Amino acid sequence: MSTKSYTPRLAAKYKSEVVPALVKKFGYTSVMEAPKLEKISLNRGVNGAVNDKKLVDIALEEMTTIAGQKAVATMSKKDISNFKLRKHVPIGARVTLRGDKMYEFLDRLISVALPRVRDFKGVNEKSFDGRGNYTIGVLEQIIFPEIDIDKVNRITGFDITFVTSAKTDEEAYELLKELGMPFKDIRK
Repeated sequence: MSTKSYTPRLAAKYKSEVVPALVKKFGYTSVMEAPKLEKISLNRGVNGAVNDKKLVDIALEEMTTIAGQKAVATMSKKDISNFKLRKHVPIGARVTLRGDKMYEFLDRLISVALPRVRDFKGVNEKSFDGRGNYTIGVLEQIIFPEIDIDKVNRITGFDITFVTSAKTDEEAYELLKELGMPFKDIRK
């Protein structure tokens, strides 16, 4: 009895197309040298969470819906009296995706969510951190079709960080470009 296991579309594309292209471009001696996507982190700070605890619950619910994995609350690290903030108070939501869920989220982001952004001309390629990681900011959570616009009381955004095993920004750029990330082509 053989059960066929499910492989996300981008995971299969990474193995069959992206790795050979990266090996050819950068002249790696082994396919194991090719950079890979390790995880995708979604992070959202909640404005007004100190005064209204329900805002964090709403953010957690939306992040869970978008990511397809349970989000956790981020806690404040120290007391800040000017903001009426106490230590260990929930002030945001975050979720880290790995494996199949990571590739599924990336596929949905590239093919469905980003094209729904108003006046979308591509994502900025200057958002690399120097170590091969890339971060984009999403201004509206409603670009994801999982979110019901009628139930949203506030339009908020969040950050998406792509953590790669690439040593340089150029390698990470090529990896994400090969996976289908729609960069603005102002390079070269």
